[in-house]
Amino acid sequence: MTSLITEGMKVSVETFYQADYSNPLQSEFMFAYRITLENHNSFPVKLHRRHWYIFDSNGTHREVEGEGVVGVQPTILPGDNYQYVSGCNLRTEMGKMSGTYEMENLASRKTFEVTIPAFEMIVPAKNN
Repeated sequence: MTSLITEGMKVSVETFYQADYSNPLQSEFMFAYRITLENHNSFPVKLHRRHWYIFDSNGTHREVEGEGVVGVQPTILPGDNYQYVSGCNLRTEMGKMSGTYEMENLASRKTFEVTIPAFEMIVPAKNN
């Protein structure tokens, strides 16, 4: 698990290779990732947007951005957390992702950026 705290928000990431949804002969490798967001602030926050940087080990990269995460813009109360699972497809057996969330301090109405730590996606056989 990879974790990072930015602006009082802890972001933790776990990754899982999805062999049943992958097709190595067609260079299709599917990964799932579980993100846990913990609010260590004294105020509630709302997640408005995400911006991902996705890197494949063949040198290609892409960016994905949009509103919320998995179709929602969660509000996270002080001391609470929010968890979701999403996925990413790669053309190679290894890659990495990182990014940012745009969040709002609901007490002051000010927005701030939270860093999503870089995490690797590796087919388990490659780790041996």
